[in-house]
Amino acid sequence: MTNSHKGPERHRGPVTLRREAANQLVTADQRLLDSRGRQDWRVGDAWRALRIQAEFVEGFDTLSELPSAVSVFGSARSKPDSPECVMAEELGAALAHAGYAVITGGGPGVMEAANKGCSEAGGLSVGLGIELPFEQGLNEWCDIGIDFRYFFARKVMFLKYAQAFVVLPGGLGTLDELFESLTLVQTHKVTEFPVVLMGVDYWTGLLDWMRATMLADGKVSPGDLDLIHLTDDVGDAVRHILAAGG
Repeated sequence: MTNSHKGPERHRGPVTLRREAANQLVTADQRLLDSRGRQDWRVGDAWRALRIQAEFVEGFDTLSELPSAVSVFGSARSKPDSPECVMAEELGAALAHAGYAVITGGGPGVMEAANKGCSEAGGLSVGLGIELPFEQGLNEWCDIGIDFRYFFARKVMFLKYAQAFVVLPGGLGTLDELFESLTLVQTHKVTEFPVVLMGVDYWTGLLDWMRATMLADGKVSPGDLDLIHLTDDVGDAVRHILAAGG
């Protein structure tokens, strides 16, 4: 029997919502961060804590035996033939050949390209999705897929089960992951954790601004910028991760 429904389809944890129900979706993160709250907010937040705990348990249980892995980030909006998607697919394959699993956000664009490259090269391809009003679901190249309700639970999994981050051209979500990882390394919450930026033309402007403004104004230390390895070469990125003990 074919699926002939029309309209959007979205997910709230294990629940599938279609048509008008999908349009009325309020995400778990939206409810958690709603400062207006409800009269029964104490009860609601107490139960929400159990749901958050369950997400961590599910993530830890699913990923506990994952081999050495690298988390790859980049835009969901990039087209399959874009330079960053071509680079991401090559990167996914190279990481698989080096013995790494690849973890992405499980979406389209750069994420799908990295998952595809890893999967086609015989590596283990992982997607960590997130409940969003405009979500598109996990891409077809994910061997292991987990859908999260809460961003912070998902972020822990990206970091806990990876030996390095590789960040390709992307938007606000990509920048969020980049700067959170740099903050954790800079504050020694994680050690010996390589952070690679791929896409010299794309990232040079940001790095120039960090040097000319943040560093010049004393807001960061010179060593903070040394945490970033910038390259266009897939082989160089993998060698940097291996050399750093990732």
